[in-house]
Amino acid sequence: MSSTIAPTRETEQRKEADYEVSKSAGIASEESRVSDEEAAVPANSRYMDTARSWLGYVKTKQFWTVLLFGQILSLCIVGTNTLSTELNLANSNIPAFQSFFCYVLLCVVWTPITLYKYGFKGWGKMFVEHGWKYLILSFFDVEGNYFTVLGFKYTNVLSAQLINFWAIVAVVILSFLFLHVRYRPMAIAGIFVCVAGMGILIGSDKITHANDFPAENALKGDLFCLLGATFYGFSNTFQEFLVSKRPMYEVIGMLSFWGIIINGTQAAIFDRTSFQQAQWSPAVYGYLAGFDIILFIFYSICPIVFRMGSAAFLNISLLTGNFWGAIIGIHVFGISVHWMYPIAFVLILVGLTVYFLWDSPMGDSQKPWLGEEQERGVDGVGTARRRVEHQVVI
Repeated sequence: MSSTIAPTRETEQRKEADYEVSKSAGIASEESRVSDEEAAVPANSRYMDTARSWLGYVKTKQFWTVLLFGQILSLCIVGTNTLSTELNLANSNIPAFQSFFCYVLLCVVWTPITLYKYGFKGWGKMFVEHGWKYLILSFFDVEGNYFTVLGFKYTNVLSAQLINFWAIVAVVILSFLFLHVRYRPMAIAGIFVCVAGMGILIGSDKITHANDFPAENALKGDLFCLLGATFYGFSNTFQEFLVSKRPMYEVIGMLSFWGIIINGTQAAIFDRTSFQQAQWSPAVYGYLAGFDIILFIFYSICPIVFRMGSAAFLNISLLTGNFWGAIIGIHVFGISVHWMYPIAFVLILVGLTVYFLWDSPMGDSQKPWLGEEQERGVDGVGTARRRVEHQVVI
């Protein structure tokens, strides 16, 4: 009997040993399988941090970079507004022609880059497939420039500033309806804080009568400014969509290509009388050149802000323009400003921070129309996809 039991025990011990070996092998196999699956996951899936937290985006380098770009664009707007005023004072207000050479310069710089990247055949294919989109974008942009510049001719600066708030409202509404952007409560609060800061700026101007210049036809000018702000809202929203899906050089190149045609046609039709009545001088030529160069810089940086931030962020960033204009006025024209100006400027910057106070490290660079992993977006400068796949700031 003992001889029968012993082999049975040995057999059971052998089975247990085999089981432990097979179990270990199974675990190793499972770990290997999981490791293989992780290796197969795209890089952006592993690094895309979408969890929202307090100061989640504000603590990143991307936030401070896009904040800096926004203020550079604000300074550009101050420059173009100043030069537009100088042209108007020099009796050389030519709304369409004024922006024409900006589109020419943009086309000269960005279209050859597009041709180099695509080749003539590839460019032609892109033109047939996407050209109509850029035609619509250029129309919105050209008309936004035209009616805004025209509005300044008929109304005072204070009214124009108030009406330009509509561009922010238009962008928010259009982004909500067409791009399915859902603004966070903190983002909406940030917009209101920025608007409050701008309200203080306008209030201080009213107290000091800084912008109480006579208006030739206030109602007409206000309507032109309102129309221009609406066109800007459409243009900014549509451009944010396009630059998130297409290369930046393509978007700017095609925007300027159609811009030359639309703007040139409009100038030939509506600006002939203004062109003939303009008092041409070296100063006027200088104002025009400066206006177009600054606008060229503005258009070249805008797509990066649209990618890293959004159309809404761009427009609220531009609210600091009045403060920068005051700084320029102090040093260039010797004017004095109200003590409320610095408070308003700080309030606008606080509003920009509040906008991103409760957010993920990706901020507005993660576009809802590009998919959870931004797989439908382009891998370009400033995009969320480029940031997570290449681990770069922009």
